[in-house]
Amino acid sequence: MRNKLKDYIPDAALPKTLSLLEHDNLVVKIKSERKTRHGDYKRLLNGQHQITVNSNLNEYRFLITLLHEIAHFETYKEYGRDIKPHGEEWKYIFQHIMLPFLNPNIFPNSLLPLLAKHFKNPKASSDSDAILALALKQYDEPNGKTYIFEVPYGSKFKLHNKRVFKKGNKRIKRFECVEVNTGKLYLFNPNAEVELLD
Repeated sequence: MRNKLKDYIPDAALPKTLSLLEHDNLVVKIKSERKTRHGDYKRLLNGQHQITVNSNLNEYRFLITLLHEIAHFETYKEYGRDIKPHGEEWKYIFQHIMLPFLNPNIFPNSLLPLLAKHFKNPKASSDSDAILALALKQYDEPNGKTYIFEVPYGSKFKLHNKRVFKKGNKRIKRFECVEVNTGKLYLFNPNAEVELLD
């Protein structure tokens, strides 16, 4: 496991992470990029538990995602499956798991206050925290993508599936965008990554 993870997370986080993964029936797989998620957890039919994390994440986002999925595993062990996936039980366990990692030996000083704020009430995805997502993005390899909230009003952009949209007004949290070909209205999370066309 050490060899599998050492290229994906900060060196200082490796011992703590390995101690969290010391379960005979827990398998960690590193996957190629998936557009809809950074990682996931599931209980397999054979009784084992599997965590997957995307290989294209920067080391800080990879670590947060891995710990997020470990929290799902620990929550399942503690409470079973009759609870909300990102409910109070999961939040408590995720906070407890994350706390020892919130130090300057693991995360840059610029991220620590943002992480501390986020983990007061962790969300289903770190991407739903616009400020944290933008701060984490600075550690990504350049990919030519732009966040929706950075796209100018009225500009066209496309998604990974090649559909083209035009950005409209912001509602409370999300942006209205019209699909150019169909005229259908969609709501976009401010942190959705898109390719700007204009």
